[in-house]
Amino acid sequence: MFPLKDDNPSQSTPIVTIGLILVNALVFLYQFSLEVGGGQGAQAGQAFIEEFGLVPCRLTGACRVGMDLPSPILTIFSSMFMHGGLFHIAGNMLYLWIFGNNVEDVLGHGRYLVFYLASGVAAALAQTAIGPSSAVPMVGASGAVSGVLGAYLVLFPHAHVTTLIILGFFFRLVKIPAVVVLGFWIVLQVLNGLGSFGASGGVAFFAHIGGFLAGMGLLFLLRPRAGTRAG
Repeated sequence: MFPLKDDNPSQSTPIVTIGLILVNALVFLYQFSLEVGGGQGAQAGQAFIEEFGLVPCRLTGACRVGMDLPSPILTIFSSMFMHGGLFHIAGNMLYLWIFGNNVEDVLGHGRYLVFYLASGVAAALAQTAIGPSSAVPMVGASGAVSGVLGAYLVLFPHAHVTTLIILGFFFRLVKIPAVVVLGFWIVLQVLNGLGSFGASGGVAFFAHIGGFLAGMGLLFLLRPRAGTRAG
């Protein structure tokens, strides 16, 4: 299933969601510019990922952090705006655009930014807890976006999401309740996560799970109380 849009229009301009998408795109374009040409370019792109991506063993102290490398705490945040390829960033930004505007509506711009970053931190810590000695850099907005999905599921379970269904050569656009789309998504993350134990590299499924659960919890902490206005 590939979600394309929801039927839940936002009530305000989602300036933070738009800003996050722009920052992610700019970082990706810079990263791509380093990789153009292959050879030394490819090495420069990889060096950028290794320097600013989140390396779990650096965060836990299981491996040495060079004096010329940024603080592992800083890389928790920098890694949220880096991606491993075009399809990686395209998928993350599509999900952020579909579901982020409504969550921003509910929380307000300032709370939403805090919510997004905190979800990303929780996701990074969840993945690090699973593989504390891993030296593989983790990059991507997936953990933070997963938090947005968790919050959206709590807030708008009955909203309908226009989804592309592909079965072999058969494809069709159908409207599916958000609880089904996002419920299917998180179940898939859990199953894939359980199947990925012991594997190095690949998709950080536990970051997705951690971000999703954090988003559900943070929603209740940051959501404005009744009678107050989100800023």
